[in-house]
Amino acid sequence: MHRAVQVASISMLVLLTGCSSLNPFAKPPPDAPAALAAFTPGMSPKTVWSYSIGKAENGFFSPAFAAESVFTAAADGALARVEAASGKLQWRINAGTKLTAGVGSDGETVAVVGTKGVLMAFDANGKLRWKEQLGSNVLTTPAVGDGLVVIRGSDNRIIAFDAQTGSRRWVALRTTPPLILHGGPGVVIDSGTVYVAQPGGKLLALNGLNGGPRWESVVAESRGATELERISDLVGRPVVTTNEVCATSFQGRLACFDPINGTTRWSKELSSQVGPTVDERFVFAVDTRSAVSGFSRDSGQNVWRNEKMLFRQLSTPVSLGRAVIVGDFKGFLHFLSREDGALLARVATDGSAILGTPVVSDARAIFQTQAGTVVAVATD
Repeated sequence: MHRAVQVASISMLVLLTGCSSLNPFAKPPPDAPAALAAFTPGMSPKTVWSYSIGKAENGFFSPAFAAESVFTAAADGALARVEAASGKLQWRINAGTKLTAGVGSDGETVAVVGTKGVLMAFDANGKLRWKEQLGSNVLTTPAVGDGLVVIRGSDNRIIAFDAQTGSRRWVALRTTPPLILHGGPGVVIDSGTVYVAQPGGKLLALNGLNGGPRWESVVAESRGATELERISDLVGRPVVTTNEVCATSFQGRLACFDPINGTTRWSKELSSQVGPTVDERFVFAVDTRSAVSGFSRDSGQNVWRNEKMLFRQLSTPVSLGRAVIVGDFKGFLHFLSREDGALLARVATDGSAILGTPVVSDARAIFQTQAGTVVAVATD
């Protein structure tokens, strides 16, 4: 139970489905974050550009990269398109309502979700194309691709819309456990399949044409005597490659599956509150204590583990060149060696937490802070 409350008090709220909620701030505070460790620099990363979009407030706002642009949004309704190479503003609008999640984009359609469950789709120039009132709140980023905009509501309905017209293509229904994590697991569209991370520890693959199930695999089984101890929600977004799809869960595992049939390739015990990332050789994951690990992509063997940033509430990692980068609760970006996890460099941003999922654009990693700074960094 302590672990669940600890994670909730860091960056998530634990919610009862329905009207009532559990207040994590009435519980003991989390363990003290580790001090910034001294190290001998092994690289000289640089900040290529930064842009201020606005505060995330209580939301989880992640940038999106598509069509050589970065799309970003803020809680007050700001939505912008920025040139990925230079940071030059291409356009900025206000969605006309406060936002709870965003941005999803394939470069042609830009989707965000507003308060009271309104889904809005804009074209590549920031012009409103359509909007749809949903039957539930949405806290996760819409997935855009293959001509679809797909969302997962807080009631665990997965709904696909036509990206051009907004017409409803299909709906998939799944049950929701009594107690779930606020923030919600994500959705990814890849090559005609919609991968949906689920509360309750399952990864679901749906046919993008009609929403029919391709497969459903278990990442984590619920364990424990109480509902709180039994939370095993998937966290963050699944990561999809040609050979595998990987996902992490809270109080569960890191697991990689065959993307065609859902067969488990390998799994490791790991409790996380953010998603994993994959590069040519490794799968990288951060556990709830903020230990960062590199696993062999082929076998799942734990190659290295870095525990020098414990309880600094680390973000989803990204792999860039010879570094793995994570952000923390004070806005620092930590550059680790992808080969052995050694600390290579550190870059400060604006001092606020990095909770959203970062993206990679060509030779740049792009992070968005809770205070609203979007920053692009490059390694040497």
